[in-house]
Amino acid sequence: MKKNLVLAAIMAMMVLPTFAAKLVKVGIINNDPNESGYRTANVNDMKKTFTKKNGYKPTFFYSLKNDEQIAAARKMVQDEVDYLLISAAGTSGWTSVLKDAQDAGIKVILFDRTIDADESLYEASIVSDMAQEGKTAVNWLAGQNLKEYNIIHIQGVMGSAAQIGRSGALDEKAKAESNWNIVAQQTAEWNAENAQQIVQAVIDSGKKFNVIYAENDDMAKGAVAALDKAGISHGVGKDVIIMGFDCNKWALEELLAKRWNYDGQCNPFQASYINDIIKNGAKQKTVIMEEKGFDAATITKADVAKYGI
Repeated sequence: MKKNLVLAAIMAMMVLPTFAAKLVKVGIINNDPNESGYRTANVNDMKKTFTKKNGYKPTFFYSLKNDEQIAAARKMVQDEVDYLLISAAGTSGWTSVLKDAQDAGIKVILFDRTIDADESLYEASIVSDMAQEGKTAVNWLAGQNLKEYNIIHIQGVMGSAAQIGRSGALDEKAKAESNWNIVAQQTAEWNAENAQQIVQAVIDSGKKFNVIYAENDDMAKGAVAALDKAGISHGVGKDVIIMGFDCNKWALEELLAKRWNYDGQCNPFQASYINDIIKNGAKQKTVIMEEKGFDAATITKADVAKYGI
């Protein structure tokens, strides 16, 4: 009996390290969770998926600065993670660290945002088509058939894929149409207070405007705060068209109440796709998240419940 117990104990000791070694080490590099409602939902989605219970040993790093993210990626490569998951703050500067990861046998998966790097350096990307988000929004705006478009353009963090995509479509349209005027174009770095200050400065300058194109919901909210303070009406049939992105539930409720006019969806739930790639292999190089735009004239309570984040 004693011999059997000793044998069982020895076998247990041998099995435990083997079981622990089965945990997949993932290094997850993301933007600041407080950046926006979108980012909070994205971070929570990653945290719920990459757990010990699901077979992972995760390390999380958050920053809105590209150089800090790249430094964290180098540290994770040195720590010999199995997978490096990246939502890049900026599109450039990643090639060197991705080559280091590849040389170390570490697989890289991009999520949320694209980067400027050769496709051979990463396993797959699960991303939003930011350029298409911009085109969908600008096409909607063109469909409003205004006699003149005088636009306050509030940009996100410069150099991020979201900013480049959402800015690009509007810049292109404004250059092509003589009645599209960008009266102010400035980054608020996704921040509501910064956006409020930008719009207040335009109001104080006396420049006329009838559209606010904000590259996320928080900045649109800040812009509206400046309008409210100045007594300027906004929304359906009012003085100023309000446009945002991300589809926070509270933002879609603003559309439902017709205080805003448009909100572009940006789907934050990429973790399940990544989990499937890690466990079953990549079936395609790029997965584009399905997304749409919402119009205050047609949005329903069901849309708010289904698509609000």
